[in-house]
Amino acid sequence: MFDEALKRHNDKQTRADRKIKNYYDKICNSKQEKSFHEIILQIGNKDDMGAESENGQLAKQVLDEYYRGFQERNPQLKVFSAHLHMDEATPHIHIDFVPFTTGSKRGLDTRVSLKQALAIQGFKGGTRENTEWNQWIQSEKEQLAAVMERYGIEWEHKDTHEKH
Repeated sequence: MFDEALKRHNDKQTRADRKIKNYYDKICNSKQEKSFHEIILQIGNKDDMGAESENGQLAKQVLDEYYRGFQERNPQLKVFSAHLHMDEATPHIHIDFVPFTTGSKRGLDTRVSLKQALAIQGFKGGTRENTEWNQWIQSEKEQLAAVMERYGIEWEHKDTHEKH
């Protein structure tokens, strides 16, 4: 995903010590960025949406439909892995992605940046509790709630859990 940007960056460098040998290693060792992020979403719990139950199958359909719109809603988050788990007590989905920005003036022109990726998508940080990440999570929960409503599941009555 970053090979061409890395080549452009390195081609512009006149000093060998400013060239980046391995961008992935650079990100993995960064104190500011992570190599990827993950969101895990589930609807309800083992008692009301158990994986083996009819409601569990409904939750599976809802999570699948939610995921089908994820990449279109989040063009700056490159999904590289998504797994819907039905083998545990409650159906849930793991979505792994790399947040990126293009047109950067410093460093690589296309680079990893959660803050910039979410800002491009319209999420601007505010207070400590109102970060770009928290705003984005709330937006995704609302997207999931809209799918739940189409399937007749009331949002207020079902917990949606997420981790990152």
